[in-house]
Amino acid sequence: MFPEEHFIEGGSVRINNEVVAIISAIAANEVEGIARMGGGFSFSEVFGKKAMNKGVRVEIGQGEAAIDLYVVVEYGRNIPELAAQVQQNVKRQVEAMTGLQVVEVNMIVEGVQYRSEKDVPSTPEAADASKPYEFKNYR
Repeated sequence: MFPEEHFIEGGSVRINNEVVAIISAIAANEVEGIARMGGGFSFSEVFGKKAMNKGVRVEIGQGEAAIDLYVVVEYGRNIPELAAQVQQNVKRQVEAMTGLQVVEVNMIVEGVQYRSEKDVPSTPEAADASKPYEFKNYR
């Protein structure tokens, strides 16, 4: 799990894929409009621990990184604009912290949720519409 090694005076530094995944998840969550990371259930959550790398897949090789982010966005956000902001922030943070060149950041939107209670429709007819809409993949 240590595909990237940097040699420094007196030794070397190896960057684990999980470290890049954690940096990516934090950077994605810094962008206003990301409700949370997706990715479903994490095994570490069984033990009450929060998985910092949840919703992130990373491939590293030859000094480059490709990152897939699975996210849930806030209702009412322009998803293409949000994706561009997330991609820029993740790329900037990963490159600055690891020295890896980020060749791609793919954002997969798994769902939409309301930002707050005030956004939830109050009429009984809209009660079902108040639940976050989950995008389904019909292949």
